[in-house]
Amino acid sequence: MKFNSLALSAAGVALTSSLEARAETVQGFDISNYQSGVDFAGAYAAGARFVMIKSSEGTGYSDPSFSTHYTGATDAGLIRGGYHFALPDSSSAADQVSHFLSNGGGWSKDGITLPGMLDIEYNPYGATCYGLSASAMVAWIQEFVDEYHSATGAYPMIYSTANWWSTCTGDAAGFGDTCPLVLAAYSSSAPSTIPGDWSTYSIWQNSDSYKFGGDSDIFNGSLDQLKKIANAE
Repeated sequence: MKFNSLALSAAGVALTSSLEARAETVQGFDISNYQSGVDFAGAYAAGARFVMIKSSEGTGYSDPSFSTHYTGATDAGLIRGGYHFALPDSSSAADQVSHFLSNGGGWSKDGITLPGMLDIEYNPYGATCYGLSASAMVAWIQEFVDEYHSATGAYPMIYSTANWWSTCTGDAAGFGDTCPLVLAAYSSSAPSTIPGDWSTYSIWQNSDSYKFGGDSDIFNGSLDQLKKIANAE
């Protein structure tokens, strides 16, 4: 996802290495305050079943449209969750998890709430890797994952690009068994480069334009598998 817009392999769910190999996929999308008018009912009628909604950024920003978007998504019957745009150079991961949770990024085992998503990617207004070494970046991400899991009982999803992950973490392993991967790769064909030790992506952000609002996301599996991720299974 883009800066200030939006930025899954689940444990126990075997996913194949390409979208084409899946028998089923599920359409979804992601949004932020940049999308003031979102047709949630239209998206649902067209087949979308989930949406990720920007909640927060760093420790000093909360998305003013989050509550309205969250209510609209819920009323339309969409599975929904919040995401946090990381600013690793501004504060600790623990502080950012706290801010995220205070602004809608929590999780509950109700079958309709996806675990929160850590959006970590290039920031066009700052240093490429936020001035952190690869080892420091990995430590920051690990702290975020651990703090979120400790607070909610669920592991967060991680959104990024293969290029950023390689450049800024040294293509770090260690997250593939716990954190579902949301991979941004704008193309007409499924991405073949999977970062880190993820076996594949769980969600592919395939376009920065979705006709009902925001960016287009495709879940790499069936609706039942998506619901398992919502239940942290």
